[in-house]
Formats: sequence, C-alpha cells, structure tokens
Amino acid sequence: MFTGIIKSLGKVKKITQKSGDYKIYFTGNKVNWDEISIGESIAVNGVCLTATKLHEDGFDADVSSETINVTSFSHIKEGALVNIEPSLSMGDKIGGHFVTGHIDCMAEIVSIKSDARSTSINIKVPSKFARFIAAKGSICVDGVSLTVNSIAGSTFNVYIIPHTAIETIIGNYKLGDQVNIEVDMMARYLERLIGKRSDDVITEDFLRDNGYE
Repeated sequence: MFTGIIKSLGKVKKITQKSGDYKIYFTGNKVNWDEISIGESIAVNGVCLTATKLHEDGFDADVSSETINVTSFSHIKEGALVNIEPSLSMGDKIGGHFVTGHIDCMAEIVSIKSDARSTSINIKVPSKFARFIAAKGSICVDGVSLTVNSIAGSTFNVYIIPHTAIETIIGNYKLGDQVNIEVDMMARYLERLIGKRSDDVITEDFLRDNGYE
C-alpha cells in the first residue's frame, strides 16, 4: 500500500531483457536503501514492484510482460527519470490517499498551460474509465496523488504546484506523453457493489436511502 507522496525522483540505471520480461535497476538518492529489504514493495511511476536485489543507491525489480503491456513501462528507457515511493509502514503519515500500485490504464497528456505559479494539465483517459473519476476526488498519476480539478467527458484536469513539478517527473511532461493512472479505490468498490451484484442487496436506491447522495 502507498500514499501517492513521492519520496524520491529516481532514474532507470539499467534495463536487461529476459525472455520477454525486463529486469530493471532503479536508483533514487532520497531513499535510505539500508532500511529496505529484499521482497519489499516499491512503487515506480505508480507501479507496484518487488525489490529482488538491493544496491547502495537503489534496487533491482523484475517487470513482467503483463506490466510492460499495460503500463508506461512499454516505452521506458535507460536514463529515464521515475517517481519512487517505498510502501507504507505502520505509523507512517498518510499525506495523499490510499494507493495500491495497480494501474488501471494509461492516459495521454493533451494540454499543459501555466496558470500563475501552477501548471494546469489536461489528461485524457480511455472512455470506459472516465466514470471512476470525479471532480474534487483523488487520482494517482504516475504514482502521484492528485486532486481532480474538473472533468469533461474522458478528459480530466489537475493543477500542479511548483513543489510537485520539481519533486516528481510531472515537471517534465510533454504533450502526447503516456502516463499511468490508478483511479480512487472507493470508486472501484462502489462500481463493483452497485453494478456487479446479482442479489441486489446494495443498489443506488439502497445507498440513497441510507444517506449516500
């Protein structure tokens, strides 16, 4: 489990192809790697990976063909900057929102505009995922917990403050870039409860009658 608060900008140091999978060596200078153990989960650009080997400056992770196919790891290159967040420990502060590290889809950066000291970014998701996104709700973009400013159709808007632009890869986004999206966990479960149950125990009317409007 993660929070979407990036602990370090990192870098892809080495990519080794292994029978259709990747082994990738990631570095990050703001993570105390002495406190990380082999087998721990670490989110890289929002993707939950398992540390298979530790180095003084980073870790190795195996990246499956499935992960390569459904995330931005499909076009990752050596030298690329990445967002790194180690998993939560008991007692850690939760500054963002609960993030699982399981990517729902990739999305496209369709506009970037300066607005005072912030940056306004529009991101287009595949249409079937738009229903999970709500104005003023939470969303995770490349592992970064953000608040949705507005949504129109399949395109949502976020505002990026200078700190976030400097401390994450968002500051380097360009038009057409593909990013990893994880929708809010609550939206996933509500859709499952309302749209997928056959016994009709929980319905829209049930939620409305019980104060969920």
